[in-house]
Amino acid sequence: MTSTATSAISAARPIRSRRSTVRREPIAVTIRALLYVIYGLPLLWIVLTSLKQQGDVLGGGGLLFSPTLNAYRDALANPQLPTALLQSGQIALGTTVLVLVLATPFAYALARVNGWIAGLALGVLIFLQMVPQTANIIPLFALFSKAHLLDSTVSLVLANSAMLLPWATLLLRPFFAAVPDAIEEAAAIDGAGRLRAFVAVVLPVVRNGVATVGSLIFLVAWGEFIYAINLFLSPENYPMSALIAQQTSGYGIDWPALMAFAVISSLPLLVVYVLSFRLLREGLAVGSVK
Repeated sequence: MTSTATSAISAARPIRSRRSTVRREPIAVTIRALLYVIYGLPLLWIVLTSLKQQGDVLGGGGLLFSPTLNAYRDALANPQLPTALLQSGQIALGTTVLVLVLATPFAYALARVNGWIAGLALGVLIFLQMVPQTANIIPLFALFSKAHLLDSTVSLVLANSAMLLPWATLLLRPFFAAVPDAIEEAAAIDGAGRLRAFVAVVLPVVRNGVATVGSLIFLVAWGEFIYAINLFLSPENYPMSALIAQQTSGYGIDWPALMAFAVISSLPLLVVYVLSFRLLREGLAVGSVK
């Protein structure tokens, strides 16, 4: 092949790549806009409903209504709101810390061990993910009752950690698998043991992945409902998820109050998401490599 032909082929490749990118761009924009609509409309409906009166919701006025903040005034005046927010924060933070402390070394071990042991461990984790949450309520209730942990934040942290530990391990494993063995070998040559190499070398490399999984664990633990409604015996100790459910009764549903509590409950999650957005984006990109 002559140099002229080689140059022509090299020049044609960027043009072909630009054309394929241009062809894909309208499809990507359309899918993105569709996802914005699918996820945005329910959020818009929640906010609009929280600004209505009960009669406007039941009357079916749609977008034609007089906005009011009565639902937010009543929600902020609710004496259970500060306790519910504090409980949700303690449960979510405690669950996140405990799950990361346990799942991080477990995921690292699964990423470094090969053979049937790793396959068996992964199979067990996947099986535990398939067990429905409702199947654990009665055993956990009996266990925490014997340990005198019912109606306490500790019981929710332990229950949520047991539920989310397999999931977090499966999420963390690809981040550790993407770390080259040469990095640990270089640390070993410098005299670092396995534990020191893990703490000082491997963990800083996968910190975005750990932050990503930690953010996801926090979001899930904040909104957990089934354990909260069953393991807390006193309504005054309910977290936000159970407090929101209290807006429904045998006499009907107070839709504006329910949506106002939902908006208030989502504000801490929005703050966590905004603060961790860059780490979430980078961590998910790194985790998808392997």
